Amino acid sequence: MMAVTRRHLLGLAAGCAMLPWANALTGAPAAAMPAYLSKAQSRAFQAWMLRIVNAQMEQGPSPRWQHRDCAGLVRFAVNEALTVHDAKWMRANGIGSDRQLPPELDLTPAQKALRNRWVQTGGTVGHYVSAIGLVQNNSRFIGRDLNQAQPGDLLFFDQGDEHHLMVWMGARIAYHTGTVTPNDNGLRTVDVPQLKTWKDTRWQPAVDNPNFAGMFRLAFLT
Repeated sequence: MMAVTRRHLLGLAAGCAMLPWANALTGAPAAAMPAYLSKAQSRAFQAWMLRIVNAQMEQGPSPRWQHRDCAGLVRFAVNEALTVHDAKWMRANGIGSDRQLPPELDLTPAQKALRNRWVQTGGTVGHYVSAIGLVQNNSRFIGRDLNQAQPGDLLFFDQGDEHHLMVWMGARIAYHTGTVTPNDNGLRTVDVPQLKTWKDTRWQPAVDNPNFAGMFRLAFLT
């Protein structure tokens, strides 16, 4: 992982937006400029992403979800939101067809290529990206005021040697943390007011918390 100081992150959050699909801190160009989703597709994507994250929280992690950590939850939810949600997919993900479902995204071939396509340090593209790579190379900075958040936005915390992502779900925030017991799957949700008053202030999403770098939105969303 490229060494990025908290000063870099917070300076970026204070004064400039993340550059979509490019290395925002170094200015290195991304490997390729992928397609963006329309406004309607973006709304559908956000709804599917939340549905997929909720399914992990309610039923436990899907066996198809590899690399189970905070960034892995985001990568899994994004990739699954960008796929076709047919009956086979719903069975594999434990989502009943009797529940009200978001509309399909109806992606173009270029948009389908967004799946499993993450811009990494240096502009290379691959199936894996770290937490800091998700916000640095694949998202744009939104702000540090939670009132600006939309479904699926990422809250990024920089704890020095450790970086952590949470997913904005509206009334709740979802994330994956380290397991505590053998039966612990590491998945957590917390109400927004509870997180705002968290005893360990390093995790409070507050503008005066130096460990909270801010909220970031996936760059391909309109």
